Amino acid sequence: MNTSTTSPAPALTVAGTIHFARRGRTKELRPGPAPVPHEPGRVPRVSRLLALALRFEDLIRAGEVTDHAELARLGHVTRARVSQIMALLHLAPEIQEHILFLPKVMRGRDPLILSDVRPIAAVPDWRRQRKMWAALGTTRTGG
Repeated sequence: MNTSTTSPAPALTVAGTIHFARRGRTKELRPGPAPVPHEPGRVPRVSRLLALALRFEDLIRAGEVTDHAELARLGHVTRARVSQIMALLHLAPEIQEHILFLPKVMRGRDPLILSDVRPIAAVPDWRRQRKMWAALGTTRTGG
């Protein structure tokens, strides 16, 4: 009779963060925390265009891009389109801020579009711009 006693194997603990992710019809175990779900809705196009204009301005000031023509070539758009986008930088700062922080569009068309804003940006006087902005109405601009 064999009377050797066997001791249980030592416990092994592994600590870490994992989450399940879908891959087609199956679920996979992936390392790290689960990604934060994005908010519903989409950023209005005019807000994205203004952010793009600000980024273009930074690229030109940093010397990474020489001019609007080079931006147009890199973006595969016309110089006229780049000029339309860059014209948004002529808006009064508080109008730019309002555009950048427009509420997300949940469905349907954007309440404010570039053709609404371009005539305002063409006016050099910020006081007149503010009046024109106010004339657009709060229902149109979301605020």
